[in-house]
Amino acid sequence: MNKIFDVAVIGAGPGGYVAAIRCAQLGLDTVCIDDWKNEQQKPSLGGTCLNVGCIPSKALLESSENVERANHKFAEHGIKIEGITVEVPVMISRKDKIVKAFTGGIGMLFRKNKVTSVHGHGVLHKRAQNEDTWTVEVKNGQDTQTIQARHVIIATGSSPRQLEVAPVDDLNILDNVGALALQAVPKQIAIIGAGVIGLELGSVWRRLGAEVTLLEAQPDFLSAADEQIAKEAFKVLTRGTGLNIQTGVKIQSVKSLKNMVEIDYLDQESSSQKLSVDKLIVAAGRVANTTGLGADAAGLKLDAGGQIEVDAFCQTNLPDVYAVGDVVRGPMLAHKASEEGVAVAERIAAKRNGSASSIGEVDFGTIPWVIYTSPEIAWVGKTEQALKTEGVAYKSGQFPFMANGRARALGETAGLVKVLADAETDQILGVHMIGPYVSEMIAEAVTAMAFFASSEDLARIVHAHPSLSEALHEAALAVDKRAIHI
Repeated sequence: MNKIFDVAVIGAGPGGYVAAIRCAQLGLDTVCIDDWKNEQQKPSLGGTCLNVGCIPSKALLESSENVERANHKFAEHGIKIEGITVEVPVMISRKDKIVKAFTGGIGMLFRKNKVTSVHGHGVLHKRAQNEDTWTVEVKNGQDTQTIQARHVIIATGSSPRQLEVAPVDDLNILDNVGALALQAVPKQIAIIGAGVIGLELGSVWRRLGAEVTLLEAQPDFLSAADEQIAKEAFKVLTRGTGLNIQTGVKIQSVKSLKNMVEIDYLDQESSSQKLSVDKLIVAAGRVANTTGLGADAAGLKLDAGGQIEVDAFCQTNLPDVYAVGDVVRGPMLAHKASEEGVAVAERIAAKRNGSASSIGEVDFGTIPWVIYTSPEIAWVGKTEQALKTEGVAYKSGQFPFMANGRARALGETAGLVKVLADAETDQILGVHMIGPYVSEMIAEAVTAMAFFASSEDLARIVHAHPSLSEALHEAALAVDKRAIHI
């Protein structure tokens, strides 16, 4: 292309496509470069999240939860169903339709906002000292074109971490992509990793009838979560849903045979164990997509883990080059990537217009985490163990869903809500939940913390009755030891 764009965005996942749209809204001539292809080998916007991550996994989680309700929960409502059959290909087809609608929707949004979309792999080239534009080479098969832009936003995302001991063969050993495309329910599944991805994929296939064993290397379960919530989650997920979760595991060897996978490992007591399963899913974390980006040649600094080094405003060491999302520090969460994309777009626009550059910040202290198991797990802010480690004086209040009227009506009474507040100022420092639909409830806690609310503020707000959000209200009351309904 001969024209010079204001902004070139490399990557069209939640960080990239949101950044591109916001740049265009602010009057910046923007191009978005992305090389994702779907199963039909056609360009598909949305990155991992929309194509093989957040959206398809939630679609299958909902389908599998309906099976769980029909098999085990409808009877207590007086609804009896006999002879339930599960058609996995139909579930997969429904999931694919949802994905297609959303990925196609991004293309529509690009056209609406006049974002130029280019398919191919973007490579950043070194900029000469006397130049004020960056060159991105775009490779699409045998075709190559160059794009020039005054600013570059790198949003190339991440990929599943590969394990040398268990190489993905897309037959018996799968990553998250293969695990979301199975056409039948395996009898036995093992999952390496009991984090967010492992727990959600395990929940899908356990509800559909598979025996699921999760092998986690860390000695503690969900070490990023509040310790009390993690312990409650372990109890509910193992006893209530039947997931076999083993921590402190060391994988010794993995053999992919014709119709099975044999796994040799050491358990937490260093005893040798052997497990034979139909499918093995590798969910041992993710790594930043910086290979092939041209970082070395362009002089772009990476850290020891392969992520791009940025400051608090997502500015790299190169002038006018930014990076957002999984490819930089911080949690690998789609909503974090999107907010960084918006912040960078606004900073670029402010710089171009000569405005103050104080806008365009992301508060990492109020980014919510959600795990879509059943019950769901969600939190924001500091954990209790972190506050103890930091020597922060705090007070705590909690309330169980067992005492919540709406949860009782739903038949989903497992879990609790916990509010942590500063012992002196009463400012909310963290909110932690496990229970029904807490993925939706956590937003109120995020809002409260974003406006520096106290637990008293939450306690004074009127919550509708009966609603699940009353559990948060009661937990806030409990901080001052005045919960009403327990």
